[in-house]
Amino acid sequence: MNKQWGDKPYNNLNYFLREKFGGKVFKVSLDAGFSCPNRDGNISRAGCTFCSSRGSGDFAGNRDFSITRQFNDIKEMMNKKWKSDKYIAYFQAYTNTYGDIEELKEKYDEAVNQQGVVAMAIATRPDCLDDEIIDLIESYKDKVYTWIELGLQTVSDETAMLINRGYELSVFENALDKLREKDIDVVVHAIFGLPNENREDMLNTVDYLAHKDIQGIKLHLLHLMKGTPMVRQYEQGLLKFMDMEEYVEIVGEAIGRLREEIVIHRITGDAPRDLLIGPMWSLKKWEVLNAIHKYLDENDIYQGKFF
Repeated sequence: MNKQWGDKPYNNLNYFLREKFGGKVFKVSLDAGFSCPNRDGNISRAGCTFCSSRGSGDFAGNRDFSITRQFNDIKEMMNKKWKSDKYIAYFQAYTNTYGDIEELKEKYDEAVNQQGVVAMAIATRPDCLDDEIIDLIESYKDKVYTWIELGLQTVSDETAMLINRGYELSVFENALDKLREKDIDVVVHAIFGLPNENREDMLNTVDYLAHKDIQGIKLHLLHLMKGTPMVRQYEQGLLKFMDMEEYVEIVGEAIGRLREEIVIHRITGDAPRDLLIGPMWSLKKWEVLNAIHKYLDENDIYQGKFF
């Protein structure tokens, strides 16, 4: 019999949030108007080769609007489908610790002061977390549940160079250590299907993270989108799309290898239909999720089974 977290054989975010807050919690994705050192010339101008023109914030709010207006617009839209009075202010687009400390504090304050906000999530790069910024983030822990999201994507420095990530693994490790010293929760992004990576490479990333002091993980399928530098790598034959069965199996294996305490925030992802080059099967999100859950059930896999 599989171990269960609610109705799933893995420690899923919905279960975690319901246990923590006693009900459904919705994420409100914000674009705070920040840039990225991998785009503005500080590290490079190309950015990560997979990253869209909106800095991976394709479903976030409109950066021309204030945090308050973005929050209220998205909340109103979500409440037409589902009723909730608890929200996560999610700073999603670009690098959300890349600014002067006063600007960061102003944006964070505006977000956590919105009615119903019980948590704040901040997506950033490990090379944009100095001691002063970490101290600022720590200051919100007593107000709302706060976590940092780091886009590691892969444990391979070779692949990291190929995707122009802009930092080595040691930089990630240093940032993780500093955040955990302050007892700030860390959620790490990993991408399956990166150029030149095989099954072993992807699972190496999972095994590495399973043994690190992280509190959450997001498992993403690589989406190739129009206008990204990765299109050229695709045209050069460096990138081959995963098929759905291959992705389902690797996610199933990954779930089995992850430590039980790690909250799995997602096991697939979205890309805007009008920008997506491939794999096109990823647009059928519920079909993919159902296939993963069926695979876990048929193979008696639950989180931590292979850890």
